[in-house]
Amino acid sequence: MQIEHVQKFFENKVFILLFIVVWEILSRSGLVNNLFLPPFSSVLETIWQLLINGSFSASVLISLQRAVLGFVVGVLIAVPLGFWLSVWPRGLQMSIWPLLKVAEQANPFILFHVVILFAGIGEFAKTIILSWVCLWPILFSICDGIKNANTDILKVGASFGLSRWQLFSKITIPMVMPSLFTGLRISAGYAFFLLIVIEMMGSNSGLGWFVLSNQENYNIDRIYAGAVTIAVLAVFIDFILKSIEAKLLSHQYPEIIN
Repeated sequence: MQIEHVQKFFENKVFILLFIVVWEILSRSGLVNNLFLPPFSSVLETIWQLLINGSFSASVLISLQRAVLGFVVGVLIAVPLGFWLSVWPRGLQMSIWPLLKVAEQANPFILFHVVILFAGIGEFAKTIILSWVCLWPILFSICDGIKNANTDILKVGASFGLSRWQLFSKITIPMVMPSLFTGLRISAGYAFFLLIVIEMMGSNSGLGWFVLSNQENYNIDRIYAGAVTIAVLAVFIDFILKSIEAKLLSHQYPEIIN
């Protein structure tokens, strides 16, 4: 079993390792000008120097704080709203569904400028946009999870005399959890990458600002250092959520571990 886990780990990472090797070879061999693609090892060295310097660590922490805040606010709104909408009459759900879909498709970059008009360009505006983007994947995941839930299990629970609250807490919520975690992971990715763009548009701190400021100064190594850090943090956040999901749901859904 241990060998299978090790083998699966390397199977999942082989393309990433291959990408890094090809990157290093292309840059070191001169096939691609270092001005446009510095070696990956050089980028890692730049990241290390920036971390030792301290200012880069501050940018990372600021971006993580903003992303987590927007994500948490989105979760706190989406989870109760999703369960609440799911108990509405079927006809009422169908009538409001198109409106929710239209709201989901609203361009967050345009909305950001609208929010700035009312809330300014500070942290509050960033939190509003991030929570707005995080809201929809979680909301729709909950609604889809409840819609696709096994009604036979609910009927069995009702036949055993479970109350509505017991049916909800002991049957409905556990059945919805896989869908909920799918929405959480999607939202976390949206929050982090959208934040980087927002920081480029209107901020004087964070990873997005760091990349943009070094782009203006044509500091290629630092641009790639910021980009690699952003990618690593996004993967790390997804890994944390996936680990929590596996920890909570592995006894009910063993396939999640895989």
